[in-house]
Order: sequence, then C-alpha cells, then structure tokens
Amino acid sequence: MKAVEANLLKFIQSGEQFVIPIYQRTYSWQEPECEQLWQDIVRSAADSSITGHFVGSVVYIEEAQSNASRWSPYLVIDGQQRLTTVSLILAALADALGEGETSDGFAARKIRNLYLTNPEETGERRYKLLLSQTDKPSLCSIVSQAPLPKESLIRIKANYEFFLKRLRGSQELRDRVWAGLAKLMIVDVSLTRGQDNPQLVFESLNSTGRELSQADLIRNYVLMSLEPDLQTRLYEQYWRPMEVEFGQEGYVWHFDGFMRHYLTVRTGEIPNVRDVYSAFKTYAQSGKVEGVEAIVNEIRDYARFYCAMALGTETDPDLKLAFHDLRELRVDVAYPFLLELYADFNVGLLSKSDFLAAVRLVESYVFRRAICEIPTNSLNKTFATFGRDLKKDRYLESIQAKFLLLPSYRRFPRDDEFRRQLQVRDLYHFRSRSYWLRRMENHDRKERVPVDEYTIEHIMPQNDDMRSEWKTMLGEEWERVHGMRLHTLGNLTLTGYNTEYSDRPFHEKRDMKGGFAESPLRMNAGLGSLEVWDEDAIVARAERLAEVASKVWESPKAESLNLNEFQPPKQAEPTQYTLDSYPQLKSEPVKKLFDAIRKEILGLDPVVAEVCRFGYVAYKAETNFVDVEPQSKRLKLFLNIPFPDLNDSRGIARDVTKIGTWGNGDVEVIFDNLEEIPYIMSLVRQSFERQISAGDQ
Repeated sequence: MKAVEANLLKFIQSGEQFVIPIYQRTYSWQEPECEQLWQDIVRSAADSSITGHFVGSVVYIEEAQSNASRWSPYLVIDGQQRLTTVSLILAALADALGEGETSDGFAARKIRNLYLTNPEETGERRYKLLLSQTDKPSLCSIVSQAPLPKESLIRIKANYEFFLKRLRGSQELRDRVWAGLAKLMIVDVSLTRGQDNPQLVFESLNSTGRELSQADLIRNYVLMSLEPDLQTRLYEQYWRPMEVEFGQEGYVWHFDGFMRHYLTVRTGEIPNVRDVYSAFKTYAQSGKVEGVEAIVNEIRDYARFYCAMALGTETDPDLKLAFHDLRELRVDVAYPFLLELYADFNVGLLSKSDFLAAVRLVESYVFRRAICEIPTNSLNKTFATFGRDLKKDRYLESIQAKFLLLPSYRRFPRDDEFRRQLQVRDLYHFRSRSYWLRRMENHDRKERVPVDEYTIEHIMPQNDDMRSEWKTMLGEEWERVHGMRLHTLGNLTLTGYNTEYSDRPFHEKRDMKGGFAESPLRMNAGLGSLEVWDEDAIVARAERLAEVASKVWESPKAESLNLNEFQPPKQAEPTQYTLDSYPQLKSEPVKKLFDAIRKEILGLDPVVAEVCRFGYVAYKAETNFVDVEPQSKRLKLFLNIPFPDLNDSRGIARDVTKIGTWGNGDVEVIFDNLEEIPYIMSLVRQSFERQISAGDQ
C-alpha cells in the first residue's frame, strides 16, 4: 500500500479512468453533503492563506494485472462519493460557462477534456469516471450533455441540478468555485494487487463523507473477494434485482432494516442496529449456508418477501391489502416472524388462507395491545422468537395457541379487555386513526369505501363554547360528558360534510342533506333513528361498535384448541426444594424480611415465577431476574443486570461479575432492614424491566 498527498484535480487528470466496481454502493450523497462540499470550496477560494483543503482519501487498485497493459483503469475501493460529486460540479461548471471561460482561461471544453473525458477514446473508455451499473447511464449522460435516461438516478440528477443552479449566477462565483476546486487535496492510496486485502482496508477506513450503511458493508463483503466474472454474475442475477425491487430511495432507507430482520430469522438473535454487518459475517462464516451464491440467493428470496410486505410489491390482492394494513399500523417489529411465514408460504408449507389468517392475527395482536396501552418494549423479542416450537404440521392452530399462551406482559388481550378499553380510549388522537376507521368501515365489504376521501366527525362537537342546544341535550353535567366522551369511539364517525355539519345541533346534522339519516356509511348506521345525542347514546353506540371491532380484530379462538398440546416441552426439574429447605428462614427477623420482599417481587407481574434452588430462591420472567439468598441475619440479592446499567443512587450495589456466587447475575445487593425494601425494589424492578424489554435495540 502506498499513500501520498495529492491535488484532486491533478489526480483525476493523471488517471486514465476510475471505475466503481459493481459491489460498491450506489451514489448516495444528498443535499447536506453537497452543501458542505460547496461551502468548503467557496471558503477555500476566498481565503488566500489556504493553499489546500483536504476532502478525504481515494483508495484504489489497478485493474490491469501488469504494467504491460496499455489501458489501466483504477478500481475505486473508497472515495466514489467525493469523485462523483466533484465530477458533477465540474460538469455543471462547464455547462454554466457555455462559450465563456474562467478568469485563468479554462473553458468548458478544456474542463471536459482534462477532468471528465478521455477525448481520444471511444465507448466507455471515453469517460474519466465510470460508475457502477445503476449509476453509470446518468453520469455519462450529464458528462456527454445528452438527455438523461428515463430511469435516471435521482441523486445524480438532483445534485447536478443543485450545482448548476448556483453556478448560473455571477461570473465571479464561477471563478471562485474553479479556484476552490483547484485547492482540493486528497490522500492518494494505491493498493498492490495480490498483497493488500481490499476488504480489510475497506472495513478500516474512517474517511469523511456519508457513512456506509450496514447493507453496503455486507454487499462488499459478499462480492469484493470474488473473481470478476463470478462477481458480475452474482450481482446481475441476485443483487441487482434486489436493488431494483427496493427502488432507488427504498434501497437507501429500507435495506439495512431488512438485513436486520433477515438475520433475526436466520439466527434467532436480534442484532444491534449498529452491528448488523458483524452479525452477518458471523452467520456467513457459520456454515449454515454453504457457499457465497447460496447466501446471496437466500438474501434475494427474503428481500422479495420483505418488499412484498413492507414496500407494497405483493401481487395477490388479499395479501396486498393485509400487508397494507400492517404498514399503516407500523408493525416493523413483526417482520422477522412474518418473513418466516412468507418463506414457508413460498414453499407450500403454509397455505394462503392460513398465511392470511396468521397475518391478520399479528395485526390484531399489535392493535389490541396498543388500544389496551400495554407497553411495546417486549414486542421485538416476542416476534424474534415466535417461530420457535411451532408445530408446522398444524401451522395456524399452533400460531393461535402460541398467542394464547403468551405471558401477561406479552399477552394477546382478550375480547372483554379490548372492548372495554376501546370504548374509553382517546381514538381521535390515536396515531393511526385513519387506519382503525377504514378497517371498521370496510370490514366484510366487497365494495370498499375510500375512507381517505372522508373526514373524521365529532358528533358532539369539539367547540368548547358549545351552543345552548347541545348543553340542553347533554344535561346538567354537559361539561363532564364533553370532557370525558368527546374523542371516544362512541362520538366519532366519518363524513363528507364536515364543514356543513360544523357544530350544528344533533337533529340538524341528522336531517340535513347528506346528514346522518341519509349516510350510506356503516359507521353512521343507526344515527338517523335517534332523537337525542347524550351520554347514554354515546355509550350505547360505543358498546355496539366495540362489539364489531372485536370481530374486525379477532382473537384466537381458545375453545377450538387443546392448549395442552401446544405447551412447549418442560425441562426436567433438578432436585426439588421448597421454602422449608432454607434453615435461615426459621429466624423470625429474616423470615419477615424475606416474606416482605417476596410479596413485592411476586407483585411485579402475574408472570413472575418463584423457583427454589439449592442456596437461593429464583424469581423469573423469561429467566432469573433476581435471586434471593437467605443468610443468618440478612438477605443477599443477585440482580441479573450489567452493573454499569444499574441506576443505584445510594451506591449500595456491588459488581460481582468475576466473583463466584450462589445466584445468577452481575450485581449483589445486601440488606437487613424492612425500611430499605422500597429502594431495594427500585433496583429489582430495573432488572425485571430490562428482561421483558430485551431485544429492543
């Protein structure tokens, strides 16, 4: 490897051609990066004390195998974003100059012939910078002053126009930009073929510019080390179709998330957002999939499933609608499980009807939990591990049973809880109100109502300064009724006459042209026959609609299942112990202490289980979150939480990570006083909450 300081324009001029390999990411700089480079160029030109402005490195390896080759392009390992952006500035400057020239005599023709093209060459050799397949036609068209292709790359076109718009200003500005470009400096890093490892160099780079995505790193890891012919075939057969299916913007914004979901399915572990690349390398080297082509083929398949669900490319109308509903509800955490379902559906292990039913169960589960205000911090882990222990010969039944067997903090809310909470929630400010209104209105309809064309209507109006007719109808407690019921299910509906309704009295809203009595919407059913709209009417309508909602967002039917058949196998218990097994608890002070803390721990959640072990009592949700070791005059607790993560304002906990203990956990807490229990429980609760939220990274 050789690294030298170099002037960027001279570097470009001296190289015959710079080629971006197919495994490199597409051009991705956006306006903020372009603005920063623009400001650096203008500022450098204005300051005579600045002789050079460093903009990063360009790392490359010569494509030719020996110096005997006349044509020797450079394969760019790092630096394509800067090279491409500077090329766009040069092209825009040349176009803006037209027949003119810079103050030091550089005309458009000279800029193009020195820095953008090889004028004596033809075909692709004519271009100084040759981007990868996705980007190549767009940049070549701009450099050649030809019309952009129909499928031009958004970022190349937008950034070229960004620079051209500015350069069409004064001649003084064009001169300044040219002077600033002449000051740009880089580190010229050339690699020696057969000696330097491009992949290791690529991973270790920490240059300026737009940060590489996890997907960029993965693509490079998979393709960089392959022979050119195989590299090209795998890219064109597998990777390029993925890029096309995701779309230009979709690939940038969604591919990293997809790879995280894919790895969760394939490994059973949720990688940290920042560690997707590392997790992929571990998976690729594990031997679970043999060969690079098999891995790329597998990624291609799962990407197709993901695009069908998350980006709306599904062609089956029933599945397409179900996936649309999931996207509106924003259930990204469910994608690992849904990808597993789609993979099994794809190979015929899961029928379409069962697949559709399973998707709707996922939707119901997430929506019901949101309505019942159950914390979402356990959903990642729930869906990451959901496919474990399913009986795939009885696939849908197994999924239904799994939902019904989830513990309390992960529970599938039952009908009575869902109906009760749905009636009292503020649904007007619910994050997906268009979603729930559309689902309720179109349930079991073959001719769907375009709900987006309607607006949400408060039957009892929002106006705090209510008209006297409304106050009379609502009764003496009208303020309480208005405050409590305004945004709830019973008082909300759909209309195309929101402006006309305004805050008119109920009977006018009912009887006017287009009023409730004439409305064809199911959400307005029954309103035309009512004489008054008071609290009783709101409550009655809420109860009726909640009953409908329990059918829209159905729960698994427990009566049709023998849940015992689907219980996960229990591990054989070691030697059985009971609370009588601890002689220390025969001491009255220690027993009082233990009984008090035991009551508090078991009261955290119904899911908490107590298991007596040799030397300690374990309390677990997923696994042990606290172990209690009775001692002669006190209790010793072991919390299953990393010591640095514990918020211990009193400093009573001790790090026992490297010390042998009876219990499980890295944190030891000792106490001997009942008055300390509230604070001790604040520490225990941290361990418990960390466990139930595991997987949210």
